[in-house]
Amino acid sequence: MKNIVILISGRGSNMMAIAEACAAEGWNARVAAVISNRQDAAGLAEAAQRGIATAVVDHRVHATRAAFDAALADVIDGFAPDLVVLAGFMRILSAEFVNRYAGRMLNIHPSLLPAFSGLNTHRRAIDAGCKLAGATVHVVTPELDHGPIVAQAAVPVLEGDTEEALAARVTAAEHILYPRVVRWWVDGDVDFSGEGRMVHRRGEAQWLL
Repeated sequence: MKNIVILISGRGSNMMAIAEACAAEGWNARVAAVISNRQDAAGLAEAAQRGIATAVVDHRVHATRAAFDAALADVIDGFAPDLVVLAGFMRILSAEFVNRYAGRMLNIHPSLLPAFSGLNTHRRAIDAGCKLAGATVHVVTPELDHGPIVAQAAVPVLEGDTEEALAARVTAAEHILYPRVVRWWVDGDVDFSGEGRMVHRRGEAQWLL
């Protein structure tokens, strides 16, 4: 059975979607731990209610990013992770940390990458006049939001949309997409050699529309 460690900073809605799908679908995996950089992250209580181990590594008590990353890695490694999943983890991770988990760390970003990397994605999509927005699951690499794309989900940008309305539709799509991609990884159905930018999935489409 494979161990999944999920990192969060807030309510952890994608974490909950993954944990629920893992249990309901009987994956050959378990969410071994949920770790946050914030003691007050609401997702920690949600994880504990599901019987999942939790831990906090507070970035504020570490003088440097390297010190925080080293402490975080020590805690992650204590759960023997096969896969590390970033689910709303609001810290920029060092290249050394990312390389430690090369090829076994995923992130979800609320845009159709490579468009709108970084913050304020929904506002930027609306302002640019986009007709589609969405979410991207990608392999984490040292370059922020630029790792090889595994799968994407698209949602329409409607006339008169607000950031909040668009964000809600994107989040709903994320809750379908992210568990699906993690399940692909658990089942060995994602082909990522660590070279290049192409990630292939056997059988099922890598788009959700």
